[in-house]
Amino acid sequence: MKALLAWALLCVMPGLAHAQTYDGRRTTDGQPDLSGIWQVLGSAAWDLEAHNAQDGIPAGLSVIDGGTIPYTPAAAAQRDTNRANRLAADPVRKCFLPGVPRITYMPWPFQIVQTKELVVLSYEYAHAVRLVYTDGSPHPLPNDFWMGDSRGHWEADTLVVDTTHFNGETWLDAAGNFHSNQLHVVERFRPVTEHHIDYEVTLEDPQVYTRPWTIRMPLYKRMEPGLRLLDYDCVDHLLDALSQGEGGTR
Repeated sequence: MKALLAWALLCVMPGLAHAQTYDGRRTTDGQPDLSGIWQVLGSAAWDLEAHNAQDGIPAGLSVIDGGTIPYTPAAAAQRDTNRANRLAADPVRKCFLPGVPRITYMPWPFQIVQTKELVVLSYEYAHAVRLVYTDGSPHPLPNDFWMGDSRGHWEADTLVVDTTHFNGETWLDAAGNFHSNQLHVVERFRPVTEHHIDYEVTLEDPQVYTRPWTIRMPLYKRMEPGLRLLDYDCVDHLLDALSQGEGGTR
């Protein structure tokens, strides 16, 4: 009998482990409550791939499954050109919006506000806002946006955000990694604790990459008393630089 019981437990344990769910706060409609101010700690904003420290750039490990981005040969050459000219060519240095997913792992916090039919992501950087519709509505007719168009749904306790309709003008980091207007991004926000979200992003772009690829990193909840999003208005900083003769264009 004991042997039979042990065998039965071994059979059901994988299923029990798979069934484990987030046990933190939930909204009134039963979804994990992701509300709060979050931030990535790491160097992905400078380079998604592993890189050494440079002047003003911290060293970092790759956040990419497999270590490197699977570029086509032509796209790899364009990436190298971008990298060589990054101080002048990076769209963020011209105060354009960073795009998705780059804005999430830039070194500024962002806030999540959640309702049954909408998740709002407000970023400290340039007051950028993303509206993630979770009401079942489809993407609109083809268009192009700096931040794309985002539609979300829940898969168990994971918020899945599907974003398309990019204009192809943003980079993925400050190292020149890029995409075209055919980019398709799927983000997965999976809460592990009330203070930690596993953030997974799969990117697909047949014009630039040989296959879909994935990045992963944790999001950490900021807990300081009285914390709120502050101002980072890129235009003001750019105008200051121009007034001091540092050059650049909007």
